Amino acid sequence: MTNVTESASLGGPSRPTGRHGRRRALLIVIAILAVIAVALTGGAMAYAKQFDDRALPGTTILGQDVSGKSADEISALVAEKGEGVSVAVTAGDQEVEVPLADLGVTVDADATATAALDRENSVAEVISSTWSGEHPVAPVVSVDDAAVADFAKSLVPEDKTEPVDAEVTFDEDAQTWNAVPGRNGQGVDPKVLVDTVTQKAPALESFSVEQPIEEIAPAITTEEAEETVGTISSLLEQPMSIQGADDATHEVSAEKRSGWLSVAPDKAGEALAISVDEDAVREWVSDRATDDAVEAKDGIEQIDEDGKVVKVVAEKEDGLKITNTDAVADELIAALQGTTPLEAAFETQKIKAEVNEVDAPKDPDDEKDKKDEDAKDDDTKDADKKDEDAAKDEKDKDEKSKDEKDKSKDSDEETPADKPTGEKWIDVNLSNKTVTAYVGDTPVWGPRSIVDGKEGNETVTGSFEIYLRYDRQDMTNAAYYPEGHEKYYLTPDVPWVQYFHNGYGFHGAPWRSSFGYSGSHGCINMTVSDAKWLYDWASMGTRVESHY
Repeated sequence: MTNVTESASLGGPSRPTGRHGRRRALLIVIAILAVIAVALTGGAMAYAKQFDDRALPGTTILGQDVSGKSADEISALVAEKGEGVSVAVTAGDQEVEVPLADLGVTVDADATATAALDRENSVAEVISSTWSGEHPVAPVVSVDDAAVADFAKSLVPEDKTEPVDAEVTFDEDAQTWNAVPGRNGQGVDPKVLVDTVTQKAPALESFSVEQPIEEIAPAITTEEAEETVGTISSLLEQPMSIQGADDATHEVSAEKRSGWLSVAPDKAGEALAISVDEDAVREWVSDRATDDAVEAKDGIEQIDEDGKVVKVVAEKEDGLKITNTDAVADELIAALQGTTPLEAAFETQKIKAEVNEVDAPKDPDDEKDKKDEDAKDDDTKDADKKDEDAAKDEKDKDEKSKDEKDKSKDSDEETPADKPTGEKWIDVNLSNKTVTAYVGDTPVWGPRSIVDGKEGNETVTGSFEIYLRYDRQDMTNAAYYPEGHEKYYLTPDVPWVQYFHNGYGFHGAPWRSSFGYSGSHGCINMTVSDAKWLYDWASMGTRVESHY
């Protein structure tokens, strides 16, 4: 007998039971879910694909949905939105309507589009943004505060006056400092318009604003100008002086100080500033130091063949040097920048002078006696044959020496030392009627014969300096005697003129044929060639010693 189950006997299929049955059911469920997942993934990827390089779902700009739009589309939308915005500005009795651009507002549409697309467009992000709701993006807007302020100021009508700052001026005639009052004007405080535009422009919606026109006080007030005048007055009242050399005192007068001061607005234009002309102060102090300084003057003494002083042509004078000029100038500038007294003093240093010794001129009588003695010796030598030969040899030597001297004399009698040193100076010997050029104690030219002043027009004596020079000059005494007077004279084109005291000077005298006597109106007359040599050698300030 065959055993079969009940199910089999009913002809139905056999079904798993127990643990094996549950496992099979789980596999079936997994397979079904896998099929669904594949279907969903493919759809999600296809959905996300349409947002490549476009705004994700939920992206809005100023409340407008821009999902799925490209950068160009968003940029065009934002630009159009910005161009449609206008601002109604009311200022006093006038009202103007202007676009944002005229107020210095810039809408950057491209930057706004870039910000709208600045999200990851992965499948997960696209699906997430679909369910996450709105994602607002603000327009990129910038405001030029200076441009807005300039527009606000342009709203002031032309018939309205600008505020005028107070000033401080100096009246040179009255020698007084005065405050010039400032004046209020009408204008605007641009902060009202700047703040409103900055706040509302990013919304890209038209709006209105009221810009008041009001009284504007000057940046520099009358009170400040008056206070500055008071400061200057206190400064000028303070005693200021510089103790100079030899107990001299240099007072710094209020008038002088006023000339060094100036008042002007500071760099910000919001206050008055007192300034000092430091260069002018230093120049003034330097001039005072120069006045106090004494240039050392070397003495000049004539000595004989034995070295004995036979005449003092010029006494030596020690000099004085100021050693703290810059420091005194600094003290004065500091005092002018404050309100404290000045009591500065020059410090000095002594400069010792020297004495130049020059050979005394030969006595003409001595020269004559020497010549007579030489002639007598020659007669004696002629009487003695032996001595004559010796005398001849001696004479040959003398002749050679004389030739060398004559040759030196032919070259303008100039016998300079190899390297003469010292001060250049000119010796005018009125006793001998000669002029000699020296460098230190070395004669470099001369003595040369001259014509000095005749009786009644004597040439001055003393120590002088050349102060005026002309290569040609018309000379006349018309200032003292009118034309036609017996003493009147006019000499045109006098050459190589060098003045050393008032109207006294050296010059060429082409009208003279001889020299060595007194006959001029006081000037030193010289041959034209001598006058030119002296003119070329000397210069302004060259020392002149005129004496008997």
